[in-house]
Amino acid sequence: MTNNIQRGNYEKEKLTFRQRLPDITRGAWDIVKGVVLYVIIGIAIGAAMHGYVPENFFGQYLGGGQWWTVPLAVILAVPMYANAAGIVPVIQVFVAKGVPLGTAIAFMMGTVGLSIPEGTLLKKVMTMKLIGVYFGVVTLFIILSGFLFNILL
Repeated sequence: MTNNIQRGNYEKEKLTFRQRLPDITRGAWDIVKGVVLYVIIGIAIGAAMHGYVPENFFGQYLGGGQWWTVPLAVILAVPMYANAAGIVPVIQVFVAKGVPLGTAIAFMMGTVGLSIPEGTLLKKVMTMKLIGVYFGVVTLFIILSGFLFNILL
């Protein structure tokens, strides 16, 4: 409803693209400001992992191709909080260190979709039962997609 009201205001104003450009630029800059910190943190974590974690650490625990590596990656992702752009450098290091792509992607999806802060935010609009269903379904399908990527790639 609000979107229709906003769209109606823009249509009534008959603003040209050039007149709307300052609002568009401010909105884009707000998005960039909200994401840049997470990207920098992700790059820092990725660089630290690349430089200080032993060469075969991730390959040893997450890269062996055992059945439990994908669920373990998802469990390890839950305490972390990052957006998809911020976690990409970390995933790049995982793959470079020998973690299968499906396991790394499961870790990335778990970090973005199953984090504890995510649950805290959802608590404001959902009941605990519904949050439990959400986390259960999302966890199941992240694990299944991790297995699928490991099989296919």
